[in-house]
Amino acid sequence: MSRAPRARLAGPAEIVRRTLGRSSGRLRSLPILALSVHSACNCRCVMCDIWKANTERRELSLADLDRHLAGIRRLHVSRVMLTGGEPLLHSNLWALCDRLKAAGIHVTLLTTGILVARHAAEIALGCDDVVVSVDGDRETHDRIRRVRGGFDRIAEGVAALRAISGIPIWGRTVVQQQNCSNLRTIVRAAHELALDRISFLAADVTSAAFNRPRPWDETRQREVRLGQEELPVLAAAIEALVREDAHELRTGFVENSPASLWRIHAHYAAPAGQGECPAPRCNAPWVSAVVDLDGAVRPCFFHEPYGRLDDGADLGAVINSPAAVAFRRGLDVATDETCRRCVCPLNLPTWRSGGPR
Repeated sequence: MSRAPRARLAGPAEIVRRTLGRSSGRLRSLPILALSVHSACNCRCVMCDIWKANTERRELSLADLDRHLAGIRRLHVSRVMLTGGEPLLHSNLWALCDRLKAAGIHVTLLTTGILVARHAAEIALGCDDVVVSVDGDRETHDRIRRVRGGFDRIAEGVAALRAISGIPIWGRTVVQQQNCSNLRTIVRAAHELALDRISFLAADVTSAAFNRPRPWDETRQREVRLGQEELPVLAAAIEALVREDAHELRTGFVENSPASLWRIHAHYAAPAGQGECPAPRCNAPWVSAVVDLDGAVRPCFFHEPYGRLDDGADLGAVINSPAAVAFRRGLDVATDETCRRCVCPLNLPTWRSGGPR
């Protein structure tokens, strides 16, 4: 397998030039496209139901991707994020990556990290950066992911990639009941794993995103979200991280700002009756889209689909369909309830050139 030239990511000014204003609702470009490529997962995370809902494995075929490539090019997609499920379970993932790289597209792999060591050589050739899930130190991570030896397998995979490639490897942590007490420990774990950066976000407990057949009921939400007892614990953990490890935020090893860390606290405090969660700064519906395995096209992971790639429908036609345009024209991020509950808002112009915020 030969390496295609690395894609050049469009900068903020170029994105502004390419993309029409929000008042129009029509898009000239779509800088980021998230592709769900495999339905199953190799973890049994306490905060996720993908592994429950997808006993029948489905994957994006090469023929499906080929049908979408013309639309992807016309939309000037510069980054494709491979998601799932677990993308590394795909039977022909590297052929998908070859197609995308040949089109000059930057490929980001979102993975649990368990299979990285096995596929390190292919990842080094087919991907431009990798985001792995890290939920704590060795014991905490394995307890949350419910995979014995999971943390050590991530360490093995990162080491294998480091030995042959310099591509960035990011960590991402979902803050919830079982790991909210010591964020500094998670930062130390990220250093132990030799990651380039780590970021924190809250757990999504209210939507039907990520292949949930329906939103969680109150009982299931309580198993993951922070309640009255845990909120002071998280507050103390944030204060300790900001105070004792200020250099980690200042240098960017911790991607979050103090404000974004406190928004995680507000996300959990609002359902407990302690104020409101502030509206995020987000332009995801104007700069990105998500394509599910069933062909549904969403403006982000959390909003409902506004179209489908059925019967040969073109991606650009769906992105600028009357339903999609009307959605963007009518969306007020500051007041929309789905947006206010969002756990991972995207504000593209603030991205660093090397990886996702």
